[in-house]
Amino acid sequence: MTGRQLNETVARQRRAAIAGYDGDISTARELLRDVDANVRATALGALHRLDALTKEDLLGATTDPDPIMRRRACTESTSWNGLVGDPIDAEVASAIALLLDDDDISVVEIAAWACGERPPASEATIARLSEIATTHDDALCRESAVAALGALGDLSGLPAILSATSDKATVRRRAVIALAPFDGPEVDAAIEQATTDRDWQVRQAAEDLSP
Repeated sequence: MTGRQLNETVARQRRAAIAGYDGDISTARELLRDVDANVRATALGALHRLDALTKEDLLGATTDPDPIMRRRACTESTSWNGLVGDPIDAEVASAIALLLDDDDISVVEIAAWACGERPPASEATIARLSEIATTHDDALCRESAVAALGALGDLSGLPAILSATSDKATVRRRAVIALAPFDGPEVDAAIEQATTDRDWQVRQAAEDLSP
């Protein structure tokens, strides 16, 4: 991309951002079809800010060829047509869950996070999150999946969280925090063991949960 092209792209992205604050739905919608993914992503956010983001817009973003847009779709889904913590439209939830199998690791990571923001989740989604939490090659994806399972608080996700307490330090710390909604002897034992972890942040998380 030449300097001129870059400047033109930045200018369009700025127009999309401003549209979201100026109530300019038509400009935001026009730029949602831009050739540049950063511009499209900014336009998607602008439409959401203007309460003009449709289900079709959001679903379309989940299948955009560029991971920038697919990531932005995950982000916008957490507060689209509701608030974080509110149940989400089933079709949108399914589209976000499909991104747990995305080819781009950064999309998988943010999709896992998004799945935990709007409970409840389907059995299939919890099963996939559990698989990511315990087998994914990327630690950030495992950590994000563990966090989502903790946020969802579904008992079927507990074995994966317990397994993650033996992962690398960043994942172990997240796993201990994710145990907060659960109880039982296996949870107590995992928290007790974490109080002697070699990583001080893991120990601190466990101590915060200890009675």
